[in-house]
Amino acid sequence: MAIIRWLGEDDASSQFESAQREMERWFGSFRSFFNPMVQASVYPPINMYDDGESTIVRAEVPGVEPKNLDVSVQGDTLTIRGKREIPEASDKACYHRQERSSGEFRRAFTLPTKVDTSKVMANTKNGILEIRLPHAPESKQRRIEVKPT
Repeated sequence: MAIIRWLGEDDASSQFESAQREMERWFGSFRSFFNPMVQASVYPPINMYDDGESTIVRAEVPGVEPKNLDVSVQGDTLTIRGKREIPEASDKACYHRQERSSGEFRRAFTLPTKVDTSKVMANTKNGILEIRLPHAPESKQRRIEVKPT
């Protein structure tokens, strides 16, 4: 005699959602293994914030030489381009796992304020590219005194 367990609606939907998440995770890793551009679309990951005087962008670029980075600002767009080179293993090597991607990348962002492009600075330290984009004088907040008439 077979024992049949009746799944309630909540049990069935949570099991279905769990299986769906697992399949998405599996297929996502499968796609990124065969197509490095899937991962490259969000590389490098960045944080962008405003300190009141400048917009600061910090990007993770471990293993990227500064000579292989190109940072440009045109109008209200910041573009980060680069190339990450990873030395290949010997011909006799058999990979057990290969997760590090290499190749060229490009990311472009619309900046929240106008920038004084003559004062933009970029540097790298410990695999972090920091770009400091000072606000243009016309975009800085200015207090206007109200005078009686």
